[in-house]
Amino acid sequence: MALRDNVRSGLLPRAVGRSLARLAVGYSVSLVVGVALGVALARVRWVKDTLGAVVLGLQAIPSVCWLPLALLWFGLGEMAIQVVVVLGSLLSITLATESAVNTIPPLLVRAARTMGAKGARLWLRVILPAALPGIVSGARLGWTFAWRSLLAGELLFISGGLGQVLELGRELHDMALVLGVMVVIVALGLASDHLLFGGLERRVRRSWGLDRA
Repeated sequence: MALRDNVRSGLLPRAVGRSLARLAVGYSVSLVVGVALGVALARVRWVKDTLGAVVLGLQAIPSVCWLPLALLWFGLGEMAIQVVVVLGSLLSITLATESAVNTIPPLLVRAARTMGAKGARLWLRVILPAALPGIVSGARLGWTFAWRSLLAGELLFISGGLGQVLELGRELHDMALVLGVMVVIVALGLASDHLLFGGLERRVRRSWGLDRA
């Protein structure tokens, strides 16, 4: 089965659309929860004492290891894939955010407090902007992990997407289809990384004087 036949039939475009839709949902959840949890780990002592070691330990688990648990918990369905995507990217975003907040110079925070910044204003005007370069880098890394986790989940769960097309190529012994889908995956990964994060990271780093204009 030639790759172009799958494009013309609509199989590959539908698979791309379904995979990207899943990725957008799972990654959005990971980003929101990961940033919030990372900030809490950096600034709330009891959260750090309670969850710090757990988050660090879970980060060592490859995302593919979550597949059997997701299958047992949620069966063969969308929720199982989303759980794998979220768990695959959440922890890297959390740890990157924690590191970014922890590396903010204490003098900067003290100076802001001396000038009257406190509460939400301190967070929104000083702490989060100062941590933004590290948060963006963590979000970029989390996107990569989410993409890998998604494809691993789709290879196992019969629910459409690029992973299932790869599995179809394997079952049909269609090397052209398998290689073609792999090229599509690489192209989508490069395009999404460049469009979503490349320009954003450069602008943030230049704004903070970390790169030359």
